[in-house]
Amino acid sequence: MDLFLTAIGLLLLSSLAGIGCRRGSRLWSRTALVSLLAGCLLGLAAVTLILSAGKPVTLRLPWPVPGGGLSLRIDGLAAVFLYPALLITAAGGLYAEGYWPVTARPGSGSWLRCFYPLLAAGILLVLTADNPVLFLFAWEVMALAGFLLVVTDRNDEEPLRAGFIYLAATHAGTLALFGMFALLATLHPDALLLPQAASLSGATTTADAVFLLALLGFGLKAGLMPLHIWLPGAHAAAPSNVSALMSGVMIKVGIYGLLRTTGFFIDVPAWWGWTVLGLGLVSAVLGVAFAIAQHDLKRLLAFHSVENIGIILLGLGTALLGRSYGMPAMVVLGTAGALLHVVNHGLFKALLFLSGGAVIHATGSRRLTDYGGLLRSMPLTGLFFLGGAAAICGLPPLNGFVSEWLVYLGLFQAAGHGATTPPVALLALPGLAMTGGLALLCFAKVFGISFLGASRPEMPGHEPPASMLLPMGVLLAGCIWIGVAPATMLPLLDRAITAWLGGTADHTALAHLAPAGEISRLALLLLLFAGLGGLYARPRKGKRIPISVTWGCGCKLSLPRARYSASSFAEMIVGFFDWALQTHTSRPTDRTPFPAREPFSSHTPDGVLDLLLRPAASRLVETTGHLRRAIQNGLVGFYLLYSALALLALLLFAGQ
Repeated sequence: MDLFLTAIGLLLLSSLAGIGCRRGSRLWSRTALVSLLAGCLLGLAAVTLILSAGKPVTLRLPWPVPGGGLSLRIDGLAAVFLYPALLITAAGGLYAEGYWPVTARPGSGSWLRCFYPLLAAGILLVLTADNPVLFLFAWEVMALAGFLLVVTDRNDEEPLRAGFIYLAATHAGTLALFGMFALLATLHPDALLLPQAASLSGATTTADAVFLLALLGFGLKAGLMPLHIWLPGAHAAAPSNVSALMSGVMIKVGIYGLLRTTGFFIDVPAWWGWTVLGLGLVSAVLGVAFAIAQHDLKRLLAFHSVENIGIILLGLGTALLGRSYGMPAMVVLGTAGALLHVVNHGLFKALLFLSGGAVIHATGSRRLTDYGGLLRSMPLTGLFFLGGAAAICGLPPLNGFVSEWLVYLGLFQAAGHGATTPPVALLALPGLAMTGGLALLCFAKVFGISFLGASRPEMPGHEPPASMLLPMGVLLAGCIWIGVAPATMLPLLDRAITAWLGGTADHTALAHLAPAGEISRLALLLLLFAGLGGLYARPRKGKRIPISVTWGCGCKLSLPRARYSASSFAEMIVGFFDWALQTHTSRPTDRTPFPAREPFSSHTPDGVLDLLLRPAASRLVETTGHLRRAIQNGLVGFYLLYSALALLALLLFAGQ
């Protein structure tokens, strides 16, 4: 634990060193980077040492703040979230040296290096806090640091607008958490510490209220649909390494909160599992549908975060239903699938944001229609993006396949007990399969439009520096490692499941339920075939492969306006989901034999933010404006009447 506190201290020191970069000092920038990397490495070592000890480690220190002491706890459940948090923080910090150098952007570069480690330190404190006051304090540090990073480019209106929406959403979630902890204190005898796992009864009205408030507060942070309103805008507006940390780590803190809260209760009502599973199904399917309709690369990746949060909730909902219906295999497989997907999504989504950021860094644009043929000028970046795309689509031999397969196995357990499990558990199976198919379509669109086809002369592209390529290579290696050797993750997942169910709970070992050996053999076989195919396709000595123009339906000249666009590629699927997407399309109206040039455009609004909350807020502002003018009319007699009515109300209240 001392080593872990030292790691947090080094992150805070890196934040202070970032202030010295205001004048573009490379020395202060390197100091901040070294401190950040040292803190992450020490944190990884500390978590590994704690896990090797085989039991949770706690720290209790007095502090002058009312509400208990400085209480920290690291167990198997926290470790699953700490590993990707520390790894992705280090990768993003190194990536920023080439992506956002202080020599070129001293003001915003210093801002980024100051608040990036602060966000990471807040995340680490939230994941280890064992005291409600400390948890909320760290939660607020994390929320404010995230807001300040979203608005890094403060000269642009888009980051400011996205930042304030994020700030409003995160504080609404914090308000729900205040209510949750207040109700939790009535169920727990020691209100100054978080309850132990499986120590409270869930068969009470108060427990139901705690669950609903946790679902609201943590769901807003996780970005589950329909609470995702802040996520696409914030991820798109933030610098790419910040987007990687927010999507890969910060939103998972909401999943951690849901897991930790539901783990407090020994008997879980069945409707908790139904609710989580239903929300997960909606988030997964609609998240990927909204992603397909996007033209902005970073907004597309952001909606895929909503999709993958839905997949994680499918695993968590399966586990909760397994606890309610007494099915241990469902509990183990569902929890393991959810937790492993937390790790996997952190790796491949950070990889996608970093490789996508390299494309934006090289081209200066986030629009998919501005790209084309980038694989020729950015082969390594294209390879890294392709690896992340295959992983997020759940294709073997990468890590996304393993965690989704565990969720499938848990749902198959529910299907095998159809008489006792609710129908939504059975609907989740085809829903998860459809999500994977739609994700494959979406990334076929992204990779095909961006990296394949003819190059655009106005968007030449170039490979990023080594400081940006190295973090992408490390993350891709992590994706391959888990995909090829998933058995190495099973002990960590077993300890996390034990921590969630309670230290004394007896459950079936994951190795007896998950076919890790078969997955490894399949992955190695696929890698062998890929290697042999690459050797066979390699040009032989003395033989050159002719290079010609990409075939385009017999046409010699490839017109830019005749290429696939982000709208045309996905038009059929977008039309199928039009009941939810509500896509607005502006089509040419001239139907004459020789029509004049007319623009085509399509835009998919956010159904919750743009079609519900914004109009409701506008009407509320308009109504309250009329009411304010009616009440504050400038007549002194009315103000005296208000005072008399207020005094009368106070007297009546005091008399009762």
